[in-house]
Amino acid sequence: MEKIDFTNPKYYTNREQSWLGFNDRILGEARDKSLPLFERLKFLSITASNLDEFFMIRVASLKDMVHAKYTRKDIAGLTPSEQLELIMKDAHELVNLQYSTYNRSLLPSLKQNGFALISEHEALTKDQAAFVDNYFEKNVYPVLTPMAVDSSRPFPLIRNKSLNIGALISKKDAGEDGELEFATVQVPSVLPRIVQLPDGKDGQKRGMLLEEVIERNIGSLFLNYNVVCAHPYRIMRNADLTIDEDEAADLLKEIQKQLKKRAWGEVIRLEVEDSIDARLLKILKKEFNIKEPDIFYIPGPLDLTFLMKLYGIEGFEKYKNKPYVPQPVPGMTDDEDIFTQIRRGDILLHHPYMTFDPVVDFVKQAAKDPDVLAIKQTLYRVSGNSPIIAALAQAAENGKQVSVLVELKARFDEENNIIWAKMLEKAGCHVIYGLVGLKTHSKITLVVRREEDGIRRYVHLGTGNYNDSTAKLYTDCGILTCSEPIGEDATAVFNMLSGYSEPKKWNYLSVAPIWLRDKFLKLIKREQANAEAGKPAHMIAKMNSLCDPQIIAALYEASAAGVKIELIVRGICCLKVGIPGISENISVRSIVGNFLEHSRIFYFLNNGQEELYMGSADWMPRNLDKRVEILFPVLCENLKKEVKHILDIQLADNVKAHVMQADGSYGKIDKRGKTLLIAQDYFCKEAVERAAKPHDPVQTRVFIPAEPIEEA
Repeated sequence: MEKIDFTNPKYYTNREQSWLGFNDRILGEARDKSLPLFERLKFLSITASNLDEFFMIRVASLKDMVHAKYTRKDIAGLTPSEQLELIMKDAHELVNLQYSTYNRSLLPSLKQNGFALISEHEALTKDQAAFVDNYFEKNVYPVLTPMAVDSSRPFPLIRNKSLNIGALISKKDAGEDGELEFATVQVPSVLPRIVQLPDGKDGQKRGMLLEEVIERNIGSLFLNYNVVCAHPYRIMRNADLTIDEDEAADLLKEIQKQLKKRAWGEVIRLEVEDSIDARLLKILKKEFNIKEPDIFYIPGPLDLTFLMKLYGIEGFEKYKNKPYVPQPVPGMTDDEDIFTQIRRGDILLHHPYMTFDPVVDFVKQAAKDPDVLAIKQTLYRVSGNSPIIAALAQAAENGKQVSVLVELKARFDEENNIIWAKMLEKAGCHVIYGLVGLKTHSKITLVVRREEDGIRRYVHLGTGNYNDSTAKLYTDCGILTCSEPIGEDATAVFNMLSGYSEPKKWNYLSVAPIWLRDKFLKLIKREQANAEAGKPAHMIAKMNSLCDPQIIAALYEASAAGVKIELIVRGICCLKVGIPGISENISVRSIVGNFLEHSRIFYFLNNGQEELYMGSADWMPRNLDKRVEILFPVLCENLKKEVKHILDIQLADNVKAHVMQADGSYGKIDKRGKTLLIAQDYFCKEAVERAAKPHDPVQTRVFIPAEPIEEA
């Protein structure tokens, strides 16, 4: 037989196009009329926010490659310039669909259901006009800084993602043929984007966008001038930090310096009102040095992320999903300390269905417990007012040894993390600012406690960040354990992070960037070997993104050998299904729901000796080669059943699941004649039912260790 080249580019999808396809699936939720109206607004807002980040990082990176004349082809055989051409076409189509959804579906539905967003170009009633003008004079005018451009005043710095109004003005005494001058004013982000007007007699709520209020009154900013035209515009800058860590004497100072440079990054996208005056557009194009393909002509308000603020307006609860309250963890109580409960057996956490409180309490109790000697933790993204940060600071003040790795390179959280790092240092914590050349993305906490029978180590391992806010919105899993072998591994992880101690062997954990890729390949190859030997072979993998060429090639080879492979991939997926002789045994589904799917779970049949793993890493080159990531096994037999149950329910979802087709597109499942199952709703209902039966024997956690897993 002819040997198949599983790395052939024709078997792969371009990463950026795959991501745009994911954002299109989110947009599909905004277009789904079966969803509550305000949930649809939220999804449209998310697509806008996602697209901003995509341009600032991914498009910016490709433009950097083109400028550097970098021509190496990607996984799908495309050069950077070819990728740019394709994704700009897709991005324009996506934006057109966003605004078609906004203008033709959501705006009319909003008005029909009690909220009218009034445009400045529409006729305001006398009372509305008086209110708007008074609001401008009292609240907006004092905050604005109009900036003219002439020989003594250069073109000002326009900030990334800020909304601005550009105007052409001429001196009043110059007549009709007076010279046109350019001026600009930033729409202040410190004021609400939606100005709520007094309710009408019909009881309908009304609002007006802040930029419309400013446009209406813009003449008062240029009293000696005629305003010829005024139009909003918005730019996106390259926000991809380039840090030479080997040359940086102080990583914290270097990142602070690079953050300031973000303000001057290359302009890579310009959004303008579609009715913009051609003379004004010509000035913007010249000043921002931007080409036509990078200009987006918007038939509506710029920056649809304001819809998330609209979602928060009170009085429309019936048009939103009922808020879900995370439930208690089965078998856990507030009556006894968390360490006693962990000693009874490993605890599985499934957020947001189960509360994140045990993770917070784990650190809080450790901070106060006189028998706790040390706390060690990695932090990637935390909430604005983090109780975990406060507990770590208190622990240090209580005289405990506290070591915290704060990842300063967590994208768009750099400034927050710098603030937290300095605060923790002041409190007496030993703070590590990540590792040179690597991002520390693993989620691990180690508590060392003195007990009657000696020192015991307690460990939390998770798939998501130590962020109590996003834990209510993201689906993640974690385990609390005092398993001695895992405790030894956790100590080895922190010794590796704080010094140069590389362990000779691991008990159970697999750590990137050195060991994790080989671990995954070994597990996939084992299923392949079982299939080739005529044994049942099956694997399920749930993650956020799949674009690693070596992993995909291994999956293709395993599929060709007869391994049944079920993939649950939320976002980017560069693998193709249904290729004859290559990926016929592979299925891919993406679940887009009320919560953001974020957990990473991996199941291997292993000839009946099932193995289940969870971790912080996706199957991407950056996770396997350029980050510190941790994969951990689920060791208790009863918890293995619980985690497998999570996968089974996700695979049974026939409402929110989008299934990849052979042409690379995604389609919804034909639900005719089927019992409808929404995985996220199922888990919510299940968590509520379990909380109502806290003493159900099914929930009793008994530590029944699995067969020892071979050395990682």
